[in-house]
Amino acid sequence: QVQLVESGGGLVQAGESLRLSCVASGSIFSAMNWYRQAPGKQRERVATISNGGTPNYADSVKGRFTISRDNAKNTVYLQMDGLKPEDTAVYYCNAWVLLRQYWGQGTQVTVSS
Repeated sequence: QVQLVESGGGLVQAGESLRLSCVASGSIFSAMNWYRQAPGKQRERVATISNGGTPNYADSVKGRFTISRDNAKNTVYLQMDGLKPEDTAVYYCNAWVLLRQYWGQGTQVTVSS
């Protein structure tokens, strides 16, 4: 059983930054993802990082968000710069372990204009 716990969300103004963290209860030797879900919209993938540290981003956040991971701390981060009101959503950490998908509880990010 893997537990993922996100933190770092909050209320900021447009143009400001936030850093989200996701701590896993154990070592995850696979890619880890950040997803988000805005009210009335489907959950969408924001960023992925491979076990080796290769990142991949949704077009909507390229150049503004940076995903990273510290395998020694079982933690993945999402640095969000230049936040826009359309980034407002609940952000979820996600990982597949042994063919099973795990989700965190989510952390709210609200960006005011």
